[in-house]
Parts: sequence; C-alpha cells; structure tokens
Amino acid sequence: MATLIVLSGPPASGKSTLARRLAQESGAVWLRIDSMDQAIRESGVVPGDLKDVSYRAAYAVARDNLRLGRDVVADSVNDMKLTRDAWRAAGLAAGARVLEVEVLCSDPAEHRWRVENRTSEVPGLVLPDWAAVTAAAPHPWDRDHLTVDTAGRGLEDCVQLIRDARDGVSD
Repeated sequence: MATLIVLSGPPASGKSTLARRLAQESGAVWLRIDSMDQAIRESGVVPGDLKDVSYRAAYAVARDNLRLGRDVVADSVNDMKLTRDAWRAAGLAAGARVLEVEVLCSDPAEHRWRVENRTSEVPGLVLPDWAAVTAAAPHPWDRDHLTVDTAGRGLEDCVQLIRDARDGVSD
C-alpha cells in the first residue's frame, strides 16, 4: 500500500532537506509546493496571490501517484487545518496510508541562522526573512502526528524517525 508522508512546518525548519532524502532513498514522488508556486508565478497565468493553486494541484498529483502505488512526500508549510485536512483527504481518497509530520527547529538562534543564511534552490523563489517567518501564526494541530525537531539533530537521525513512524503507520 502506498504511503503519503506530509511534511509541515515553518520555512527553514528542514522540510525540503528531509523530503529530498526520503524521496531519494525510496523512489517516492516529491511534491514541493515552493517549486510549484514558482513555476506558476513564472507562467504569468495566475497574477498576484496564488492562494491555494499549488496546493490543489499537488493534492491531485498526489492522488494520481498514490493510486499507482507510488509513495509521495509532500513538502509545504501546511500551517492551516484546512490544508492538513486536504492532504489527509487526498491520501485517504487514494487508499493510501497517511503519515503527518510536523518539522520544527526549536532553537530560535539556530532557526534564525538557517533563515538568514540559506539560499534558494528554486530559481527565482524569494525566501521569507526572519520577521516573516516569526510573524506566521500556524493553526494548532488537532490530531496525532509525528513531530521531528531538527534543532541540533543530524539529517540521518531525523530521517530515521520518519522511517520508523512510516513503517509503523497503520491503515
């Protein structure tokens, strides 16, 4: 049975690094909202605020791939109950297992350093500054999920936490 791993968390918490590694090692499809947002912006078809355009497209692509039996790793801030519910619904509609992962960096100094020192891997994507990252007010979680704190923890340790949870995910 295919698995949808939904990574959620603030910018520079480590989501894309984790998503890339998980997709590389398992052959999963990596759906990165930042890449989709930037491609849509560059198309000029949707001027201004993209709202939920990329998320809706990603849910559809996730369903299609999960129905083919492919694992999917979703990589987005996903800070609203509405989007979390939609990711979960997409996975369940495809008959997949769903693992929801909150990625965070609990050390404010380390998190700020990451925000201020990273470069965009997505050409043209403008990254948020520290003020924008800290101004966000994510909705609280209302269901069980895995929390992975990347502060002071290596990539392999973080990935192993997700692997272990994935292997223990029930239908």
